[in-house]
Amino acid sequence: MSGWLWWAAAGVLVLVCAFCRRPLAVLGRLIVRSGLGMVFLWLFQSIGAFLGVQLGVNLLNGLVLGVLGAPGFALLLMAQLVGR
Repeated sequence: MSGWLWWAAAGVLVLVCAFCRRPLAVLGRLIVRSGLGMVFLWLFQSIGAFLGVQLGVNLLNGLVLGVLGAPGFALLLMAQLVGR
């Protein structure tokens, strides 16, 4: 392979990394926040049993908490109460 082809490939790689930087950062934040939401749901299971509220620890609930935060928790509680 000639030298200019290596430089062109390196330039394309730099451009791809520059264009993907922001979406990858957003995806990383979403993964971390959803993970924390699932940990919160796991901790809430013991407290929720005393209150008569049971929220499942699953990916959908974790994503709702990861994206919406505290309002998402209220949304999950309301959806669980309406579903009874």
